[in-house]
Amino acid sequence: MALMAAGAETVRSLEAGGWQPLALGQLWFSIDAGSINLMQAVVQRYLHPAIWDPGVMVLLQWPTWVLAGILGLVLLLLFRRRRPRRWFKK
Repeated sequence: MALMAAGAETVRSLEAGGWQPLALGQLWFSIDAGSINLMQAVVQRYLHPAIWDPGVMVLLQWPTWVLAGILGLVLLLLFRRRRPRRWFKK
């Protein structure tokens, strides 16, 4: 996903003639505007308003490829194949 977002940002920037970042919030809004509004209402009403603003709002302004890359690296580290541990030496 991070590579696709970086590619989309690159194509978008080449078409515009300058750097045009593809923010996560902008992408989410273009995919489903209702869900981002619903998420904001749920977080502010049932959790705490400070979680949404400035917490989530800062993340929604970051480039999509950065957040997708961070998430991908975290998942890669969590679910990597590990060598079996040897408790005794041969």
